[in-house]
Amino acid sequence: MSDGAVFALAESACVEPLVGRWPAWAHVMAPAAFSLHLVNYQVKTLRSYLDNPGLHEKSCRDPRLLGGAFVDIPSERTPEVAALLRDMEDSLKENVDFAHALTEFHNWLVREAKGESLESYYRRLPPALRGYVELVYDYYNRPIVRCLEGMLYNSPYYKRELQSFRLFRQEHDLSRPYYMSTPRLPDENAIDWDVRFDDPRVDELFRLDCRPRSFGEIRELLDLSPEDEGRLAGLLQEVHPERRERWRGSGVRIRYFGHACVLVESADVSILIDPLIAVRPESCDIERFSYDDLPDQIDYALITHGHHDHFVIETLLRLRHKIKTLVVPKNCDAFFADMSLRLLAGRLGFRGVREVECLDELAIADGQIVAIPFLGEHNDLPSAKSAYFIRIGGQTLLFAADSNCLDPAIYAHVCRITGPIDTLFVGMECVGAPLAWVYGPILPIKPDHRHSKDRRSNGCNSATAFELARAIQCRRAFVYAVGREPWVRFLLALEPSDDDVYMTEIGSFARRLEEEAHVEARRLFGKAELFM
Repeated sequence: MSDGAVFALAESACVEPLVGRWPAWAHVMAPAAFSLHLVNYQVKTLRSYLDNPGLHEKSCRDPRLLGGAFVDIPSERTPEVAALLRDMEDSLKENVDFAHALTEFHNWLVREAKGESLESYYRRLPPALRGYVELVYDYYNRPIVRCLEGMLYNSPYYKRELQSFRLFRQEHDLSRPYYMSTPRLPDENAIDWDVRFDDPRVDELFRLDCRPRSFGEIRELLDLSPEDEGRLAGLLQEVHPERRERWRGSGVRIRYFGHACVLVESADVSILIDPLIAVRPESCDIERFSYDDLPDQIDYALITHGHHDHFVIETLLRLRHKIKTLVVPKNCDAFFADMSLRLLAGRLGFRGVREVECLDELAIADGQIVAIPFLGEHNDLPSAKSAYFIRIGGQTLLFAADSNCLDPAIYAHVCRITGPIDTLFVGMECVGAPLAWVYGPILPIKPDHRHSKDRRSNGCNSATAFELARAIQCRRAFVYAVGREPWVRFLLALEPSDDDVYMTEIGSFARRLEEEAHVEARRLFGKAELFM
């Protein structure tokens, strides 16, 4: 390397946040959800692996079993998995006790309390719950154990010390094991960085994207020994300092980064919706926008909901130093599966967080952002979620995310308030995962199989997407890639084909919209740049 050289993270460098060696997502961060997920998914999955590692190894190679609770770790590393499980059971005993106490007491309370005062039941709370819950009824005298989430983040159940990062060079888009079922064991080619998510040094590392530093400074930042220089060198690339200025063109520029991630820019403001940015791996077959295609400042980052492919902790931490205001939807604050994204964002080190409810408005230069109702997608469970209407540069746009148009009257009312909306962005994941897939481990009782199959985390199909588009009187519509980009497979476990139900429904939607409403519709994929 030349004297005076400065470096940024290589295009293929991936920095994966971990919680206790598991990829970080909302359900392993929020204390109540983490405790339940730990007991009912992580521990059970590791025990199953240890009982038959060969079965897990074989199942991970079967495309039909993508997304199953199978650990993608070679059998010869079984002793390391056993050691990890022992460490989890020893160090997380408080969380295990909390999970059992919460489930058992909640189920007992449902059986016992029939509408009489709940005051006497506080004396029967198990020690693990005392001071951390409120007991309430719904309007039909069904009791609820409401977790005081802010208290839990300041309790022994929030294990900040479990947080760390794993830095590695990504070989190709499909090289990452499924996020939920496979912990990340030490890798001789990776660097384990033992810092917490809210540590200021995290921003220093990620500022390398726009403020490169010398090799020695980066090694010191990561607290690496000289023996680690080879691994570090593979994660860096020599660059010339370059400032990425805000886009200054006329009108509005839109960049599609894949999945549901869209950057909207005018000369005055930049807005990033559902940040999920892919690196460019060493073997890169599909073009994409990546971190170097973002401006140095993102004025607003909008989160539509807390699912792992929309509230993406890996991307959010990497962009934290760029984001002035993170906008998140408000939760209903009654059920422990419905966590506060505002509290979670605060634990991720975000300071400028704005929580929004239905029709809350944010004034922006030459326009506005308005929170819009978001139905569906969450298996009929209450959840923090919001679509967003944006007025910018004389254009109006609706980012409906994974909304399902279950009641077109909502969008008719929205259109009455906003006027006809020029452009619709919508997901059409019309099948959706069953209730038990993500939520099963954190529900107080195991869902009935019939209910689980019937209650899906699905968005629009062709008929409901058409009703949505007609209700808002849009002039053009864009459909997200419904998990077809290979870099989201480790999150979504989808194996798409050109003739699957998603493509059929998207095709039907586009044809009907063009024939009956004379409106252009297009499916996005990988990378797109639009000017309006």
